[in-house]
Amino acid sequence: MSTHTLSVLVENKPGVLTRVAGLFARRGFNIESLAVGPTEHPEISRMTILVSVEGTVLEQVTKQLNKLVNVLKIVELDPNQAVQRELLLVKVRAEEATRRDVLQIVELFKAKVSDVGPEVLTVELTGRPDKLEAMLAMLAPYGIREMVQSGMVALGRGPRSMTQAALRSVERSA
Repeated sequence: MSTHTLSVLVENKPGVLTRVAGLFARRGFNIESLAVGPTEHPEISRMTILVSVEGTVLEQVTKQLNKLVNVLKIVELDPNQAVQRELLLVKVRAEEATRRDVLQIVELFKAKVSDVGPEVLTVELTGRPDKLEAMLAMLAPYGIREMVQSGMVALGRGPRSMTQAALRSVERSA
């Protein structure tokens, strides 16, 4: 199975996330990553969904999503034609003896120390999943106390606006 990134524009209304997630659940598809947030238009939200399915199943999922009333537009983003990022917050053990080494790793990855405590540092890193995994692998020997990773967010490269196209189609149908 291959992983696909879907960028889905939806109306910013209660219950839309539940309906979209329910569609995947009813068909037995696992969502690997899901990030939802506002767009430049308050009435529209963008869902970035990572799902592992085969091509024909992806087409079926896309058709089913398009049938949902609140879904405005769906685009599969080619990783080579999109900017994709995740956010990682990780609390790593950094006592006096190891703090300098941990800070060197943070600097190497161009990460940011978001919080400092006597025994731990909270580190923030934004990037592609492979970059996040590489930093985690280097920090693991020091002791990862806690971590959270956001879902993938992505935008297609170039001047075209998916949101503008969705707005035009909504205005034509109104």
